[in-house]
Amino acid sequence: MLTCYAPDLHPGQPAYTLSEEESKHAVRVLRLGSGAPVALVDGRGGRYQAVVADANPKRCQLRLTAHEAVLPRSYVTHVAVAPTKNLDRMEWFVEKAVEVGVERISFLRCARSERRELKLERLEKIAVSALKQSGQAWLPQLDELVDFAPFVAAAEAATTFIAHLEEGERTALAQVAAAGPGCCVLIGPEGDFTPEEIALALGRGIRPVTLGPSRLRTETAALAAVFTAQLVRER
Repeated sequence: MLTCYAPDLHPGQPAYTLSEEESKHAVRVLRLGSGAPVALVDGRGGRYQAVVADANPKRCQLRLTAHEAVLPRSYVTHVAVAPTKNLDRMEWFVEKAVEVGVERISFLRCARSERRELKLERLEKIAVSALKQSGQAWLPQLDELVDFAPFVAAAEAATTFIAHLEEGERTALAQVAAAGPGCCVLIGPEGDFTPEEIALALGRGIRPVTLGPSRLRTETAALAAVFTAQLVRER
């Protein structure tokens, strides 16, 4: 069944008109006709069932038949990552993180970051596509790129962890992430966080964690953090 994104849909509406892009895909590509079933998600916890009322390729009209409200998860997974120079790798991470289940993604500008600017439009489209593909009901929050220091200063230290590669004692994320209502994991750029950034985070009470024995790429480490939090959530 086709799943469409309907961010402006609200419970109680009897009908909904798909965007021109979604209409073209439904009618011209999938050849849906009148009476064909369609699923809708609003990204705010709402899932809807509908049928095609008018198979117009520019303004496909749907008749809504059912609504389900999905409660937000009680355990919130937040990953703050320094975007890679190759944006394709961040796009891959966002897609997979949404599929697995992440509530928030922040982007950090660190001392060793090779990417100093970031436009969210493309990443937001990828997040929406992954939302539809995976059947999720909540669209994750994607934050604008911010400097590391002010982000750390505003972080909730008790539930924030830094995954760095410097020598020193680190605890497995799975062992400490379950203690609170969620976790925020900081993932550095390709060259890792600087010693000064690590010291700043530790000075704020943010605890160092490890994601395993392997040295991971930035986007792989970020996804590993999401997977680990998902396992914690399931337990």
